[in-house]
Amino acid sequence: MTRDLRRAARLLVLPTLALGFVLAFAPGRVGLALRIYALVVCGAALLLVLSALRRAYPPETPLHARVARDSPARTVPGMLARLEQEVALGTAGSFDLHHRLRPRIRTLATELLAARRGVSLEGSPERARELLGEDAWDLVRPDRPAPADRLARGLPINHLRRVVESLERL
Repeated sequence: MTRDLRRAARLLVLPTLALGFVLAFAPGRVGLALRIYALVVCGAALLLVLSALRRAYPPETPLHARVARDSPARTVPGMLARLEQEVALGTAGSFDLHHRLRPRIRTLATELLAARRGVSLEGSPERARELLGEDAWDLVRPDRPAPADRLARGLPINHLRRVVESLERL
């Protein structure tokens, strides 16, 4: 506590000298100088109280372990987050399967067939069907009709897994 008092006294040396200067050389400004000095003294007193409170109470402890706090948060790239959402929606409902997930898989199949096998999905559908397999072909074929029941169940996850595996085999 005495250390804090000494620090506060050191803080008040300059304002006290300034007050003395105003009292000696500007007697018309004594009221304003006293108000400013009172504010500075109150600020020093506030600093004394805050430092005493800081010492009186223990430092805060984190709720989570330090290891968990220092580990980087999982950040998902935007494209991957959209793809995850499309897959979730495509497995849940037939409308989202047909209008969201199917175009994405169709684009992937078209590009993979062209790049790796030199086959066009539109130009040679029989060869594409042979390379893709029945599960993937049923999903990406150009003449696939829109679902009659928009609220029907989407693609089962094991069926989607087979489609992805057939695309990986290309």
